[in-house]
Amino acid sequence: MTQIICSPAKYIQGKGELKRLGAYCAAFEVHGAYAIVDPFVLANYGEDVTGSFTASGLPLVQREFAGECSMLQVQQIVDELQGGTAGIILGIGGGKTLDTAKAVSRLSGLPVVIVPTVASSDAPCSALSVLYTEDGKLDRYLPLLHSPDMVVADVDIIAKAPPRLLAAGMGDALSTYFEARACRRSGAVTHAGGNGSIAAYTMARACLDTLLHDGAQALADVRAGEASEAVEHIVEANIYLSGIGFESGGLAAAHAIHNGLTVLPECRQLLHGEKVAFATLVQLELEGAPEFEIEEAASFCRSVDLPVTLEAMGLAAVEPERLMLAAVAACDPDGPMGNMPFAVAPEDVYSAIIAADRRHRGN
Repeated sequence: MTQIICSPAKYIQGKGELKRLGAYCAAFEVHGAYAIVDPFVLANYGEDVTGSFTASGLPLVQREFAGECSMLQVQQIVDELQGGTAGIILGIGGGKTLDTAKAVSRLSGLPVVIVPTVASSDAPCSALSVLYTEDGKLDRYLPLLHSPDMVVADVDIIAKAPPRLLAAGMGDALSTYFEARACRRSGAVTHAGGNGSIAAYTMARACLDTLLHDGAQALADVRAGEASEAVEHIVEANIYLSGIGFESGGLAAAHAIHNGLTVLPECRQLLHGEKVAFATLVQLELEGAPEFEIEEAASFCRSVDLPVTLEAMGLAAVEPERLMLAAVAACDPDGPMGNMPFAVAPEDVYSAIIAADRRHRGN
């Protein structure tokens, strides 16, 4: 049994970290940096970024992220880098900005520093870019040779993002332990390329424990405009603990069910982590998990405004045959449902969706 764990070479989290980016990048001993920056971040924090590089004496080019996270856009940036002095790529912003930077790093061979400005998912630490077509349709998953060289999370900035995004990140993180446990039981090969390690499984468990202990308080604090200790803990759980936990611990039914739900247009108003939260409750039904575990997960979801019923998902009026379409999609043979420690058929997924809805609708 080969166990593999992957992670960023360095993970940095704290307050005011955006103003230290220049110093962090100067440590790579390169001659220049090229930053792909979310438009909102560029407009509101661009001067902080520029000032940090000026203070460090490292030349910086900032490019506003525009359009889609597509291979066309990525290749254009790679072409722009030819003949330039940039020796390091930065991605500063949300998911598509970060995925673009990671893809540019992959094709250019340059190191990449990822700077998430929201904690809405565990993608910043992953060795993967999700690419879309120019009209916004899923194109492909681009595997990277390794995880980002550095991830820098500025809690002050992340705490100012809409609270719904932090809650969605908690929904994504909620699945981490349960999916890692399923993969551990089945001996599944993870995204890292081997079986899950003790370290990854321990991080996944720490992720769940942190959510249960600090999640509701962190959401309340963000709504009050406070970057509290609870917020710091949840940022780490959403980005780092869940990031390492999912990639090196494995995905299973929760993300498979999420993928299935995406075939239903009614779900398009939901964020990734909101769908994953409900899908986690469905996985627990599939597993026949203990009552206390199911109720603990559902109670947590309610405490941070994550959906626990079909009505909250916008699916109360969806016909059974259309829910079955989602269940069939969840069992795609190329998806993570095969990582469960037992065979799962679409009928099982459908029944578990109905059971989860019935259980939590009654509470």
